[in-house]
Amino acid sequence: MKHFLMLLVWAGLVPAASGQGQLAKVSISGATVERVEKTLSADAMQGRALTTNAAQAAKFLATEFKRIGLKPLPGQTSFGQTFKVYETRTVQVQAVLNKVPVASENVLLLSGQPQLRWTNSLPNAPRVVRVGPTADFRKEVMPLLETKENLLVLLDPAHAERFRAQALRFKQNGRFNLGPPSSTSVVLVLLPAALPAAVTYQVEGTTRIKELEAQNVVGILPGQDKAKAPEQVVFSAHYDHIGIQPAVAGDSIANGANDNASGTAAVVALAEYYAQQKSNARTLVFVAFTAEEVGSLGAQYFCQQLDTKQIVAGFNLEMLGQRAKFGPGTAFITGFDKSDLGAILQRNLRGTPFRFEPDPYPELSLFYQSDNAALALTGIPAHTISTAQLPTDKFYHSVDDEMQTLDLANLCTIVEAVARSASSIISGQDTPTRIATDAVAGPTK
Repeated sequence: MKHFLMLLVWAGLVPAASGQGQLAKVSISGATVERVEKTLSADAMQGRALTTNAAQAAKFLATEFKRIGLKPLPGQTSFGQTFKVYETRTVQVQAVLNKVPVASENVLLLSGQPQLRWTNSLPNAPRVVRVGPTADFRKEVMPLLETKENLLVLLDPAHAERFRAQALRFKQNGRFNLGPPSSTSVVLVLLPAALPAAVTYQVEGTTRIKELEAQNVVGILPGQDKAKAPEQVVFSAHYDHIGIQPAVAGDSIANGANDNASGTAAVVALAEYYAQQKSNARTLVFVAFTAEEVGSLGAQYFCQQLDTKQIVAGFNLEMLGQRAKFGPGTAFITGFDKSDLGAILQRNLRGTPFRFEPDPYPELSLFYQSDNAALALTGIPAHTISTAQLPTDKFYHSVDDEMQTLDLANLCTIVEAVARSASSIISGQDTPTRIATDAVAGPTK
């Protein structure tokens, strides 16, 4: 790997001289970053999906937290935060509209019912929703997928691209919920052309429902200041990925080296750094979330277990392994204008070569696409730090997201910058403004 020789320099503690134009000395272990990244993105982890080898990844991370010297959450005896997840997968579905069969690839069934049979004449007839060609798919169709009523959604052909993307996502990844799925169903049908006002239909489908065990990995460093210790700062990353995918050139494992072994390695390295410093006034919470790829379920469960009013800031680290569009030594912060956390971080980096920028891809709504959104929904100033160039990233959610595609030296620089810029929040000198919860739509990934 082209960065191997560079990483030899990082194998001990990173020597970062302090002074004008340089980061203050921060002891981030490049060896830790490389080892965690290599372990999580290995083929043996099988892409770290809930249905592949996420449990093995969680076990490895718990071992790391123990090695570092973190403590379990109060009242817990281990680092594992275990909860149930319900997986639903469509076995088969078929639809007939106005006596004409619809091609199977143009029908998407999202159901909590093992068996489904709809016709116009049956008492459980669904509400029919027509989606015209000018409708905003994200705002008008996506909320329908979470509804708790029976719906038959007829999509104009103009929405073919978005429909196929959703159909592929659910076919590959299934659908997951924190609780038992609702006993209702939503059926999306991509129309070949506009239908007349009167519609007859027949829809039949079979769904498999399975209960799974999922696990966040959570460790804390208790605050050193008695007055500030009840206040918490969260450093998070999701360790899960999308598992096994259709083979490309014989490779079917979506290793998720950048998404998000890179962010998880950063969290472990930060935990190691702060544990060595022993100077955090506020309590630090380090969490590796599971089930981000299927709806940020791990982050949602985490928020249900804690008093979120005690969490003063959330640093969510996501896809840090490649250079940002601004160049090396830079990263961006999602939702920059929703609190002053980003401004605090920028201020703490003045005089250094590193820059945090606002999210350059506002059209992608990235603030709502990662685990930070679950925290932000409770008012926590929680933002995602990333370098992802998603509009052009050819490795994203593919079997090619492997360790050799990463710039690990730059990743270590980012971890240094996070440690430096978060210093005034960890010491209790700065407290970011809370996020207005009515301005947060929540995770939509």
